[in-house]
Amino acid sequence: HVLLEGAAGNSLGAFLPRGITLELVGDANDYVGKGLSGGRVSVRPADNVGFVAEQSVIAGNVLLYGATGGAAFFRGLVGERFCVRNSGATAVVEGIGDHGCEYMTGGRAVILGETGRNFGAGMSGGIAFVYDVDGAFASRVNDEMVDLETPDPGDLRWLQGIVEEHRSITRSSVADRILQDWDALHGRFVKVMPRDYK
Repeated sequence: HVLLEGAAGNSLGAFLPRGITLELVGDANDYVGKGLSGGRVSVRPADNVGFVAEQSVIAGNVLLYGATGGAAFFRGLVGERFCVRNSGATAVVEGIGDHGCEYMTGGRAVILGETGRNFGAGMSGGIAFVYDVDGAFASRVNDEMVDLETPDPGDLRWLQGIVEEHRSITRSSVADRILQDWDALHGRFVKVMPRDYK
């Protein structure tokens, strides 16, 4: 378990294998978790920062590119192409840019906030769960290969557990607010399911 502080450059935790955790207190550039293969990466701001984490960018573009396993947790917003070609990792974030989960083939992505446009383009596998804050998520989805569904009870149990893990690892106030009122708010989650994968 490695605790890091400050600003990380490109490819933090690239190809990180099982058994290693990188915990960054600060921010990161592009390609965090590229090729992640079983390890765990988390990025969160310091407790005494002068900004609201869920309204601020914490990491760059193309995170979890080609990841095959492991988990990543981001307290804050990230850039474009989140989880592109993810094929096995679990990732939690609080908002993303355009082209989220592009060409994803496996794994799970949880977005606890808004997404950009063209979500799920070329997504042939894996599952994404999006907390639809403003009710407009459907208009930002590329529905050529995916359907939007309501999470089933098994999904909701898994979601509650992973959101609790996100809160524990990153001290997320977004996760805390959702969990505090889980019975009322879990209905805002939308399940993005690739048709062929289903």
